[in-house]
Amino acid sequence: MTENDLPPPDTKRWVMRRKAEVVAGVRSGLISLEEACRRYTLSVEEFLSWQRLIDSHGMRGLRATRLQDYRGNQPPPSVRSRMASTAAE
Repeated sequence: MTENDLPPPDTKRWVMRRKAEVVAGVRSGLISLEEACRRYTLSVEEFLSWQRLIDSHGMRGLRATRLQDYRGNQPPPSVRSRMASTAAE
């Protein structure tokens, strides 16, 4: 793996392949976790979640449409807050 295998720093659309490339780059020592987070404006938690999903479910675990399935069927925080406010009414 080389620097050219990493997604460009201005990446906005995070498809499975690009996420996997960043994880592979960090794991191989090509780029540090800190540099990856800075370069791609990621939180450490977001990067670690990509790594956990790859470890648990393979690259397909990184599919955005499948995240809910792999995270215990929890709706996203915005939906949970709307659900809570609706239930309180």
